[in-house]
Amino acid sequence: MSNLLIAKITSSEGVKIYTRLMMYAKPHWALFVISFIGYLIYAGTQPVFAAVIKHVIDTLQKETREGIELLPLLFIGLIFLRGIGAFLGNYFLARISHSVVHTLRCEIFNQYTVLPTAYFDNNSSGYMMSRITHNVGEVTGATTDSVQTIVREGLTAIGLFGYLLYTNWLLSLIFLLVAPPVIVIVSYVSKRMRILSQRLQESVGDMTHITSELVTGQRIVRSFNGEPYEKKRFFDRSLYIRAQSFKMAATNSIQGPVLQLVVAIALAGLMYLALIVMKQATAGEFVAYLTAAFILPRPIKLLSNANAGIQRGIAAAESLFEVLDEAPEKDLGRIKKKRCRGDLAFQNLWFSYSETDSPALRNINIRIPAGQSVALVGASGGGKSTLVNLLPRFYDYDQGEILLDGIALKEFTLENLRRHIALVSQHITLFNDSIANNIAYGGLAGASREDILKAAEDAYAMEFINKLPDGLDTQIGEQGIKLSGGQRQRLAIARALLKNAPILILDEATSSLDTASERYIQKALEKVMKNRTTLVIAHRLSTIENADVILVMQEGQIVEKGTHTELLAKKGVYTTLHQTQDIKPTGNNEEQPA
Repeated sequence: MSNLLIAKITSSEGVKIYTRLMMYAKPHWALFVISFIGYLIYAGTQPVFAAVIKHVIDTLQKETREGIELLPLLFIGLIFLRGIGAFLGNYFLARISHSVVHTLRCEIFNQYTVLPTAYFDNNSSGYMMSRITHNVGEVTGATTDSVQTIVREGLTAIGLFGYLLYTNWLLSLIFLLVAPPVIVIVSYVSKRMRILSQRLQESVGDMTHITSELVTGQRIVRSFNGEPYEKKRFFDRSLYIRAQSFKMAATNSIQGPVLQLVVAIALAGLMYLALIVMKQATAGEFVAYLTAAFILPRPIKLLSNANAGIQRGIAAAESLFEVLDEAPEKDLGRIKKKRCRGDLAFQNLWFSYSETDSPALRNINIRIPAGQSVALVGASGGGKSTLVNLLPRFYDYDQGEILLDGIALKEFTLENLRRHIALVSQHITLFNDSIANNIAYGGLAGASREDILKAAEDAYAMEFINKLPDGLDTQIGEQGIKLSGGQRQRLAIARALLKNAPILILDEATSSLDTASERYIQKALEKVMKNRTTLVIAHRLSTIENADVILVMQEGQIVEKGTHTELLAKKGVYTTLHQTQDIKPTGNNEEQPA
């Protein structure tokens, strides 16, 4: 019976997924052998109990009850042996399971670090986090509790059925008549449980995303009175999850009683036939046979319940393997340079985002000599950020080429290419760590204290850092929540300065600064931009008047090119932008940064 049940589980449509999941346990085969031996000991005690009962009843019917005083000791010994078997099976299988989950969790996280930017654009952060938390937890159930039950109760059922065959093989074959209905029930439940589990896991991801948005955007939520809306969003999603959970509970709860009814009918028929067929058997043999037969439904029930856990695990593993099967960033380059000059050239460059048909960049042709500062201006959606995002290869362009020191970007390894580029984005990313560790982040972690201090000074960040209780060692909270927007911006600039890369990208790098702070940052940037190729994206044209070249972008094309003075003289798009902003001449009033 257990063989047929296990065969149905492993022959279902999820066989490939579950087999792949179990391959993660292969390196721990020695622990599995120990666990299997433990469960073999555990399962072996069950039919022995039936045999002990036979011996007790037969001994009671004898006039001389020799050796009866040893039966209690045998009973205690069986319990002790059963305990040892259960410990060996449960403990070592749990070690395998937790090792598998650890490996999967790390693989998923590592995969996130190499997936292309487009993947993050197309998938919500909540669902991605849910995969590494909730879904991995479901895999734990499939690789621990369910496998424990399958192995332990499967061996127990085999042992008991073997005892029944040994006692009366012809009569015991009646039990096989219940196999077809059991297979049908398990097959239906398996499919339904997997569908419900997939819905549930997707909904948990949505709920996690809603929670994440509330936590990170709580100030906007409160300032715009968004609490009722967020509460309703969360309530609706949680209500849907509850409904799916009810369906799973109902399916799982109905399965047990139905299987028990099928098995009970078989047992009733077995009992009736046993009274007719086993006329020559002793009272002990008859009672032992029925005892083993009536113990058998319990492991069968537990095996059917374990199937629900396996189906949840298969649904969870499927979502995890979808991530692992995603193609990582293309990194076919072989060139590694210690330091580049920073000479850039864009040749016949075209680019479109995967979800749009209209090109974001159209036939871009521009050469930027090393050390030159280039400003990109234009209305939103003109392609400025898209252009600079192609430099670190966050996206791969469709046609044309980008050259760095005369070498195509795709010829560089991604790690080496990005080593030559420092980026300060308008969306500042800081970590729940000290100021020093946020400046010397990642590959900069080995920087000396003096270099960190100098970078902070050049970014005019020491002005506020010195006022903090622990200075550079001050913890700034998640996303630097304890700092102002301008302070966070200056830390990001300090991080870029510490990197000391030959190419510097400033994407609205001064957007969060007040006027006084911006003037000081501009002075710092003028100093660090020397001998560096700098691309500056700015909507406030006052910040880029001194750029060597200004590129005006419109609908993915460069429509004007020149210095600030040259472009104003053309009285074209740049002049219109300049007049729209109503820029006044800047004076020499050097206010202290806030």
